Amino acid sequence: MKLLHLISRIVVGFIFIFSGLVKGIDPLGTAYRFEDYFLVWGTPWMMPAALALSIFMSTVEFTLGVVVLLNLKPKVNAWLLLLLMIFFTGLTLNDAIYDPVPDCGCFGDAIILTNWQTFYKNVVLLLFALLLFIWRNKTRDKYNNVTSYGLAALVAAMFAGFSLWNYNHLPLIDFREWKKGNKMYVENPQPIKYYLIYRNKATGETKEYLSPNYPYNDSVWMQEWEFVEQRVDNPNVSPGSTLQILDEEGNDFTETFIRHPGCQYIAVSWDLESADTAALKALNEFAFKTENDGCGFIALTATLPEKVASIKQKLELDFEFFYADDIVLKTMIRANPGLILLDNGKVIDKWHYNDLPDYEQVVRKYPPNPAQ
Repeated sequence: MKLLHLISRIVVGFIFIFSGLVKGIDPLGTAYRFEDYFLVWGTPWMMPAALALSIFMSTVEFTLGVVVLLNLKPKVNAWLLLLLMIFFTGLTLNDAIYDPVPDCGCFGDAIILTNWQTFYKNVVLLLFALLLFIWRNKTRDKYNNVTSYGLAALVAAMFAGFSLWNYNHLPLIDFREWKKGNKMYVENPQPIKYYLIYRNKATGETKEYLSPNYPYNDSVWMQEWEFVEQRVDNPNVSPGSTLQILDEEGNDFTETFIRHPGCQYIAVSWDLESADTAALKALNEFAFKTENDGCGFIALTATLPEKVASIKQKLELDFEFFYADDIVLKTMIRANPGLILLDNGKVIDKWHYNDLPDYEQVVRKYPPNPAQ
């Protein structure tokens, strides 16, 4: 039992530490998950609390993981752990059955699990939590109250500060598609394959054919078989494939900017009305300087065009705005606004509005590579 108790502490401790860490690295991403749940639950009035709840939850998870791993106050942490796991197991069972939110974000964007996988993971953790709970009265405190609670409070305070730092800058580790170094399009696209599934009307047998290699010109076969569905095999899915850049008239400029030959700056502000005003003005000056080096500069937003026009006039912004889905924009960069530098479609660097550099600093680090 002692060995099983030790294994339970190590497994639960490390999983909670990892889960809290990846959420704390990207608190805004976890806040978006909370907002998804608030919409599903019909409680949109809770939206303003999403960020605070994100930081609180990641801090609780990380701190509890440390407490369990070090076996601080075993009687107390066993109760907390058991109650927490009962709550999360019930919540994820509801998610698995009804699928209100496709991804609960239990490991942030570091590891994506289905709702059923998350539920099974929580069932295993619940079993370990039960073992720790049963063993709680047989484990002696190694430290006094001041040491145990003081250490837990110190860990919580430091981790909350770490999470706030990631919120006010960019995440320390970027787990998403638009991270530095990723190419946002496929250079040598392969043919897309279309598979057609037909069912025999008499026997119910189904067969799949690679289009156009099926007997569509055989009238007898066509009478015996009926079309069921089509499956598409696209080997050209790229990190930037979810982004669609449109102008006010709905014309698609995605390929123009993502495949822009040379340096291309993309300012991202999913909600222009709530964007940092000083940063938008700084971006305006930044955009003006890029013209001298032949680099492209555009801004992407999900704000309505009439609002964009009003804000442009108010702040005297000269750069051009295009439009994209707000969820995709939130994925591209965790800042409102933020700035991304592409070079031939490759993400070179990203900046939070709190860390916007001078243009001269950028060109010293990344000499301009204008389109030829």
